[in-house]
Amino acid sequence: MVRYRRCRVAGGTYFFTVTLRDRGASTLVDHIDVLRGVLRAAMRARPFVVDAMVVLPDHLHAVWTLPPGDDDYAGRWWVVKSRFTRSLAKAGRVRPRNAKGEYDLWQRRYWEHTVRDEADLTRHVDYIHYNPVKHGWVDRVRDWPHSSFHRFVAKGDYPEDWGGGGVGRDKGVYGE
Repeated sequence: MVRYRRCRVAGGTYFFTVTLRDRGASTLVDHIDVLRGVLRAAMRARPFVVDAMVVLPDHLHAVWTLPPGDDDYAGRWWVVKSRFTRSLAKAGRVRPRNAKGEYDLWQRRYWEHTVRDEADLTRHVDYIHYNPVKHGWVDRVRDWPHSSFHRFVAKGDYPEDWGGGGVGRDKGVYGE
């Protein structure tokens, strides 16, 4: 079995892109309550902080911070992906199994980046929040419901009109 090289920093902060196998599916937003429940259960079982997140129809982006001394984000993603898949399978909402007997809902791997510093974190959080606009789902960031952007606005970290009408932290550069 191939072992992928990943940067592991105990207690680190990481940016992720996790994607469905069918890039035309809308499974994640169609079953957003299931996904939220699975994330909450995963956080109770193996604590981590979701610093920022956006869920689009066929993929999601997240920034997580792990507890001190812990670098097992892969195990946490396995829990999230498998519990989500099993929940949908139980409800009859998942495609048939592949030749290996596995459900073919998720792409096997995911993109991971270790966040280096505050500027890197800011770029990734901006990228996460602007992503629904980038993909054409909405014209303004505030119009996408499945985003931590709303939490950031409530805390005063972003103005409500950020990412719409040319207003942004970096004069229109949104983590790109």
